[in-house]
Amino acid sequence: MVEVDAFLIGAPKAGTTWLGHALDQHPGISLSNPKEPNIVASHKGTFLRVEDEPDWSKYEGCFSNEGLRLDGSVHTFACPMAPQRIRDRFPDARFILCLREPVSRTVSHWNMVRNNGADLENNADWADFQIAWADERLRADSMYGTSMQRWLEHFDLDRFLFVDSSRLRGEPLDVLRETEGFLRLDVAEYDLDSSRHSNSAATRRPMTGFGNFVGGAFSLIPNAVKSPLVRYLQKRDLNIYKLPMLSKKGAVFPLDDSHYLTCGGELSDELDLFESLTGFKTVVWRDEISRRIDGQSAVSEH
Repeated sequence: MVEVDAFLIGAPKAGTTWLGHALDQHPGISLSNPKEPNIVASHKGTFLRVEDEPDWSKYEGCFSNEGLRLDGSVHTFACPMAPQRIRDRFPDARFILCLREPVSRTVSHWNMVRNNGADLENNADWADFQIAWADERLRADSMYGTSMQRWLEHFDLDRFLFVDSSRLRGEPLDVLRETEGFLRLDVAEYDLDSSRHSNSAATRRPMTGFGNFVGGAFSLIPNAVKSPLVRYLQKRDLNIYKLPMLSKKGAVFPLDDSHYLTCGGELSDELDLFESLTGFKTVVWRDEISRRIDGQSAVSEH
């Protein structure tokens, strides 16, 4: 039976890609391959929801046989089924949760979806942010308080390490040392180039038609054949899909006060709840949300 020791459970667009690949440099960690297997949770990414029993035999193939096994499926935090499933299967698991000010996180997530066209592929049109925000599939990952309530029904608070995503830029080594201690691992050396393995708006590139063809063809190759190549490229931060023939520069839809007016009030309440449950300080984020809402309200009045 597959054994998994720890989960990087979320949140999307909060630095989890960088943190996951940084931790993968630790000789005592086996990061899931792919980084997001999306097997345990019913949330299989932004749009897909599958409530069938997880394919545990497939899950086993996502890890090497050495080191602490770390699942990097970041939509797990928002999944209502994941806490119970993990408690039943992995009762000693530990959890790393990267958090970002939730309005900016939501808008970054929305930007990603608009660039890769996943909304249209899933019979939704998120061109209007207000319409997108009304869709549970965008909202879910920003509901920090509601999600945390579910997790604490199954696991004690000391099983969680909370990371403010801004610290990944300002003090990355401190975060990695805290994570090593939390996971009970020895100290290791890391390449801390903040530009490597990032998944920022600047690095996102929509696929061209030829790129979609190449991606489809590559998906047909058996995992046993392509996994060594994928791991080689990942370790060197090489992404062939960034080639001009395969992708193009994406559009950026900047964060502004109107986004805060749309969802800031609700998310501020979620931050209040999250802080009351965990003690994780959110006052800076709540103050920013209030300031931006007030700014947009003043503009509207004039």
